[in-house]
Amino acid sequence: MAAIDGLPPLREVIATHGIAAKKALGQNFLLDLNLTAKIARAAGDLGQCDVLEVGPGPGGLTRALLAEGARHVLAVEKDARCLPALAEIAAAWPGRLDVINGDALEVDAPAHLAPPIRVVANLPYNVGTELLVRWLTPPSWPPFWQSLTLMFQKEVADRIVATPGSKAYGRLALLAQWRCDARIVMTLPPEAFTPPPKIHSAVVHLTALPEPRYPADAKILNRIVAAGFNQRRKMLRASLKGIAPGMEAKLEAAGIAPTARAEEIPLEAFCALARIVAAG
Repeated sequence: MAAIDGLPPLREVIATHGIAAKKALGQNFLLDLNLTAKIARAAGDLGQCDVLEVGPGPGGLTRALLAEGARHVLAVEKDARCLPALAEIAAAWPGRLDVINGDALEVDAPAHLAPPIRVVANLPYNVGTELLVRWLTPPSWPPFWQSLTLMFQKEVADRIVATPGSKAYGRLALLAQWRCDARIVMTLPPEAFTPPPKIHSAVVHLTALPEPRYPADAKILNRIVAAGFNQRRKMLRASLKGIAPGMEAKLEAAGIAPTARAEEIPLEAFCALARIVAAG
């Protein structure tokens, strides 16, 4: 890829600008430009899209997104040390990269982008799950983004795509699968990163559905799911008793055994219960 954009290898960029990864910022840099290109391609055809990237660091994935034809990239980077390296990329791709030095949890990214929008990011480990939950729970649906192609710790990726009955199945799986198609598209070993983390990582691709998979009020569904999984070893008749009066009868009406536990219940049944609770 260096041949495509004429920029130096990432190890050289990091040395030149003194960008050693900081644990406090959840940084683990992916320096292999072949791998960053693979992640960019996993996001699909970017030619007609604006792309939001969170935590670009020295810009390996940023370079891949631009080389793969992204119409416009907005990179949100908290670490000011990375800005000179990102400025060099912006100069190599005139008019196609904007960089905001700020916290992705506070920046109003959609205000700087034009639809259709895709999010592609090697997320900092310390904010990845929080950002995902925010993107999955906007005030209205469909969201500002068409798809999310995101790097997580493998354990988090497994939770996003988990199925009922598995240990990984929980609130994150239900949030993601209610409104998206979600799949793991790539797994990366620790040695792919600098510095190597202690765990494997995985890239998850989530495509927003036009509307939720099953009808349900988002707030009620979230309350039920949170209560059920906060006490996941308890039977649902106990963990959900504070949600609404007559919960045992409501569970039975939704086709759920009151003695079942949250990890056994499929998304469709949780949505049915949410509709019954909403109806009073």
